Amino acid sequence: MTRAEVGLTVTHRRYVPYSHAHYAGNLVDGAYSLAAFGDVATEMCIRTDGDEGLFASYSDVQFVAPVRAGDVIEVEARMVRVGTRSREMDFTVRVVGRGARERGESAADALDPPLVATTARGVVVVPPAG
Repeated sequence: MTRAEVGLTVTHRRYVPYSHAHYAGNLVDGAYSLAAFGDVATEMCIRTDGDEGLFASYSDVQFVAPVRAGDVIEVEARMVRVGTRSREMDFTVRVVGRGARERGESAADALDPPLVATTARGVVVVPPAG
């Protein structure tokens, strides 16, 4: 285990499948980002506390750009506060790759810089140490 400390980050990357498209323009609903935040928070708690932890709250969720089916996203959790049992984290979803269907069915581009799509702050609780 790694000691829970401010600044520690966990990052996941994943392809957004077309089966998750929910709206016109192959948009994915905001819940997709929140589920991804849960996944990186779970890994953070496993690494720091040897337990998956339980989400207690989200605050300041911002959907600032669309996530679309066919995107490759990077999901990051960064520890911002460590309490006795609580772990507060900042979360970011960045689109690092996006389909470019106007050039062909399977055409895609790496986005440099990545596009920030969703941000949030969340609190996870873990069992008491011992």
